[in-house]
Amino acid sequence: MIDTKVSIITPLYNAARFLSQTIESVISQTYPDWEMIIINDGSTDNSEQIALSYAARDERIQVFSQANGGSAAARNNGIRRAEGRYIALLDADDLWEPDFLESQLALLEEKNAVLVYGAHKRINAQGEEIMRPFFPPASVTYKDLLRTCSITCLTALYDTKPFGKFYLREEFRSLRDDYVYWLEILKHSKVAWGNSKIVGSYRILTDSVSRNKWKVIRPQYLVYRRAEKLSVVASLYYLCCWAINGVIKYRS
Repeated sequence: MIDTKVSIITPLYNAARFLSQTIESVISQTYPDWEMIIINDGSTDNSEQIALSYAARDERIQVFSQANGGSAAARNNGIRRAEGRYIALLDADDLWEPDFLESQLALLEEKNAVLVYGAHKRINAQGEEIMRPFFPPASVTYKDLLRTCSITCLTALYDTKPFGKFYLREEFRSLRDDYVYWLEILKHSKVAWGNSKIVGSYRILTDSVSRNKWKVIRPQYLVYRRAEKLSVVASLYYLCCWAINGVIKYRS
């Protein structure tokens, strides 16, 4: 483990139209000690070629390929390869502000935290803001996160030093896998801290499965029952909380 390095894990599946912008937002970071591990998850477009072209120019970028297994398997592949003390999960269509790493590392130090997250813009495929920015609560606990996920994947930064590396539950493939990941970390760290500063941009695509709440209801319920081992009554209670908060969260 390299104590100052951030390992950025990016699962890649058919994201050719956004990938260059995502990588450029990493290259533009004011904090230079990072590695970007891109896992090509069986893309059928030219995503891998774009990633390899950047890797040829910047030795901090590495590209590996695997058969399509979903974002959880791709992220785990990257986490296993990570050399940095800090882990960030950045999807191939999202963007960071130039001071993302600097700002989130400062918050980790200020709070003596294990996990931090932050505020972000919400943009469409063209990069235009389509909603008000999302400002998360100042802190969340495990029970808070059961009610609603305030940790957006692209804004989170995790310190592996206190508890080691955590891995995602691959049976969730590309739905709710990151949510279960944050819940698992919070069982150990007890609290995560939020940055009120906008640190990135979350791209909301109309054809995204995770954007369709009806398709996510069953996986969300399974998080409570199978991953968290909650009773039926508790699972239904938290599912209702999640649904109500989801409507509020995505109100423009």
